Amino acid sequence: MSELHSRRVGRLRTMMRKLGWDAVVISGTDPFSSEYPADRWHQVEWMSGFTGEAGDLVITLDHAGLWTDSRYFIQSKKQLEGSGIVLHKTRQPDSVSIPEWLAANLESGSAVAFDGLTMSLGAVEELEDALEAAFGADGYRLVSRPDLLDALWEDRPLTPSTSIEYITEKECGESLEDKIEWLRDRIEEKQCSAMVLCSLDEIAWLLNVRGNDIEYNPYVISYLLVTLDSVRWYVDKGEHDPVTENTFAYLRDAGVEILPYGDFFTDMYEVEDRLLVDPASASYELSEVLKKVDKTYDASPIPLMKAVKNNVEIASQKRCYINDGLAMEKFLYWLETRVKSGEPVNEWQASVKLSSLRAEIPGYRGDSFENISAYGAGAALPHYITPRENAPLIEPRGLYLVDSGGHYTTGTTDITRTVPMGELTDLEKEDYTLVLRGMIDLSMAVFPRGTAGCQLDVLARNPLWQARRNFGHGTGHGIGFWLGVHEGPEDIRQNFNRQPLLPGMITSNEPGLYREGLHGVRHENAILVREAARNEFGDFLCFDTLTRCHIDTEPLVTEMMTDDEIDWLNDYNGLVFDTLALRLDPETRAWLREKTLPVCR
Repeated sequence: MSELHSRRVGRLRTMMRKLGWDAVVISGTDPFSSEYPADRWHQVEWMSGFTGEAGDLVITLDHAGLWTDSRYFIQSKKQLEGSGIVLHKTRQPDSVSIPEWLAANLESGSAVAFDGLTMSLGAVEELEDALEAAFGADGYRLVSRPDLLDALWEDRPLTPSTSIEYITEKECGESLEDKIEWLRDRIEEKQCSAMVLCSLDEIAWLLNVRGNDIEYNPYVISYLLVTLDSVRWYVDKGEHDPVTENTFAYLRDAGVEILPYGDFFTDMYEVEDRLLVDPASASYELSEVLKKVDKTYDASPIPLMKAVKNNVEIASQKRCYINDGLAMEKFLYWLETRVKSGEPVNEWQASVKLSSLRAEIPGYRGDSFENISAYGAGAALPHYITPRENAPLIEPRGLYLVDSGGHYTTGTTDITRTVPMGELTDLEKEDYTLVLRGMIDLSMAVFPRGTAGCQLDVLARNPLWQARRNFGHGTGHGIGFWLGVHEGPEDIRQNFNRQPLLPGMITSNEPGLYREGLHGVRHENAILVREAARNEFGDFLCFDTLTRCHIDTEPLVTEMMTDDEIDWLNDYNGLVFDTLALRLDPETRAWLREKTLPVCR
């Protein structure tokens, strides 16, 4: 495949010479700034062969580079081999961003082209700032060319269209009418009279709708305009789909006007309201359309609102994690029994089995991301892609890691378990124990209101740091309610983020450790922020663990653990058994009883 991608880079350079472009920036996202774009916008993958979720390309006449973070360093090294594309590491102390690199490597008068539909206004402004600082206001040229790869990508996928269903107030705790009234209040607070929404997760949350236009994401490709007296949804869907037609009827009854997707940009030229626009999600091309429109650029209020789950969503998510835990326990019992019996099972077969067990749960709407089913060295890639063909066999020794989750009408789940398949090395046991200690220490945290996730991140890393070990990815991300498995604005990571953790937020807790060519370890639970106490020193918060799936104690070096950590682990495993046992068949129940017996130092 490397030769194929090298040829594609060559064809792009031919086009660049013809058009007088010195560099092309290819964004890894879509017109809506999505983390996971639909196939039509897998431009980085098409050009380079890199399949990670986070990556941007820069092609000049003599250099091709991929910018991505530590989750994909090992993966990108393999996928870029022979393509001539060089890895540029991001989120490292000595990292050089794309704008900085272009400013240092181009000459005055250079032209930089990009797809204005898939570059956010904020990203383009960063380019402008860097180039202007290097060459002056007239020393460079930016060229927006929407869908610029169309000329090369002959079989480029079309914009997807799937069924749309809606969620009632009883199911999610708040009607779309109430959400829209809330948003109108926020719009007026910004002294505006309308807001344009580009983020697909925000649109889905606000309208209480779900689709499947993007694999593993319950979103609908669309734009939304909310004014003080109207709601206009620009969306194209297939005709004669009863589910969608029923949803559209529901929306129209609630005052939502359904308009063709293709009319959006044309209508934006004629908007007379003062618009509120989020520059983080609005594309550069949209900003050009809105140049003559009265507007205010400011962050959307929706991400924070949807991150704080209401009581109905919290209760529903708790039930969801119990059902998901049953599927996980059935899977782990099946896997261990099969491997111990000597019956061959590979990574892909294990992944398929897990998805099939989730599919048996009422309200299942698909996996929340592609299962990471990784044995041995494969688990050293944090975002390993399990091969469908010739997948590695899971052998009766070493560690197996599975990171997975599901979308249900009752919520979204995300869980990682690393389990022993047989005999382990001392190093595997040490790494397993240190990572688990970090997860437990964060789970036990108590902290004053106003604390941000970046201030707690050290709790998950400290056991690893004390042993001179570390991991490159974040420790925690927000999790949506039948929405994105990754959401903000909160997170738990070293990068400075001022957003405090608030009661009702659900985040992941997933420290890890990865040894290239050997093994990887990650333990992940979902945790809910809740109030802990109030006294003369202030309000204190803590975490409740929502995930209900046992943590294997066999690999533990208990001498490395504190008494509090062991007590937490014993209490958690006991809770898992008490919660799930009566809903499991006798064989799986007996196996889980053994797996959850208390341990001591």
